[in-house]
Amino acid sequence: MQTLSPDALSEQLRNDDEGPLVLDIRHEAEFEEWHIPGSVNVDVYDELTGDPDRAKPALSALPSESRIVTVCAAGVVSQTATEVLRELGYDAVTLADGMSGWSRVHRHAEVPVDLDGAIVQVARPGKGCLSHVLVSDGKAAVFDPSHYLDEYDAILDEYDAELVGVFDTHAHADHVSGAASLADRHGVPYYLHPKDALALDARPLEDGQTLTVGRLDVEVIHTPGHSEGSVSFDVDGAALLTGDTLFHDSVGRVELGVEAGIEDADVEGNAATLYDGLRRLLDRPDDAVVLPAHDPGSPDPPVTATLAEVRDRNADLGRDREAFVEELASDVPDHPPNFERVKRTNVGQESVPADELAELELGPNNCAAE
Repeated sequence: MQTLSPDALSEQLRNDDEGPLVLDIRHEAEFEEWHIPGSVNVDVYDELTGDPDRAKPALSALPSESRIVTVCAAGVVSQTATEVLRELGYDAVTLADGMSGWSRVHRHAEVPVDLDGAIVQVARPGKGCLSHVLVSDGKAAVFDPSHYLDEYDAILDEYDAELVGVFDTHAHADHVSGAASLADRHGVPYYLHPKDALALDARPLEDGQTLTVGRLDVEVIHTPGHSEGSVSFDVDGAALLTGDTLFHDSVGRVELGVEAGIEDADVEGNAATLYDGLRRLLDRPDDAVVLPAHDPGSPDPPVTATLAEVRDRNADLGRDREAFVEELASDVPDHPPNFERVKRTNVGQESVPADELAELELGPNNCAAE
C-alpha cells in the first residue's frame, strides 16, 4: 500500500502551489471538529468499513486529475479508500497514521525580532500549538515544548546552542508538555510557577524575576486568569511570550483551572484576574512582538504580530472590565479533548505511558475564549 508521511504532506501543502487534494473520509461531525485545513470531506466511512464498493459512486465524483491523499483517524480505513480510488483510476495514497500522524508534524522558523540573539518558533499545524526556542551567545532556553523532544534537540544542534533552561508559561490543558522531560534529558532546570506545579519538582517562577539566557534578560510577568500560575515572559523588551494569556485575536479562557475543576471554577473571578494581567502586558512597548503558545488553524511559522497590532485587532482588549468579565464568563467553548487527564499529567498528578501520549492529546486546540 502506498503511503505518504505526515511530514511529506506538510511540506507539499506548505510549498507546492499544486498540492494534493486531501480527502478526509471520516464522519462529518469528526471532520467538522478537527481536520487538516483545505481538506475536503466525503463521508464514506461506514461504506468503506462495510461494503467498499458502495463508496465508489461518491468517490468517483472527485476530480480525475487530482493527486489524492486519503485521511482517517489512524490511517487504517483510509487505506481502503485509497484502494478503491486506485481501482477507479485515481492517483491516490494514504496519509500514514492519519490525523494521529498529522498531529505529530512540527515546523520551525526564526522570528523577525531585534535581539542580540534569535527566537525560533516551533509550530504544530495539527494542534495549533506554538513553542519557542530562545538562543543567545551559545545558550538556549525552550518555552512550552511538546513531548516530541527530538524536534527541539535538532534546533539546538542547528544553532550550536547549549540548553540552560526549559519553561512552561502554564500547565497546559490541550497538549502534553515535554518541558520536564526535555529539562531532565539535558540536566537543566525546569521552570513553572508554583501555583501550577501541584505535584512537580519544578524551579519556581516569581513575578518580576529576571533570568538570563546568553546576553538576553527574560523578565517573568505573572498573568493569572487562564490558570493561577500563568506567566508571560518579556524578552529584552523586544518580545512577549504570552502563553495562553494573550493571543493575537483573543485571550485565554477562564474555566480550565489547574485542578481541572470546571464545576468549582470561579469564572468571573478568573476573568477579572485575567483582565488585570492583560493590562500589565499592554503597558509594554508597542513594537514588542507578541508570541502566544497557540494559534488556531494550521500555523505556518513565524506567526507574529506587534503589541500595537494586537491592540488594534483583538476585540477583547477594547472592552472595559465589566464587559470583559461578562463576555468571558458567558462564553464557554467546547473543552479540549481529554483535557482533565492532560491537565493532571502536566501538573504531575498522573503518569501516562509514553505510548499513550499521542492518543491522549489527539484533537483540536480549544484554549482560547471564542
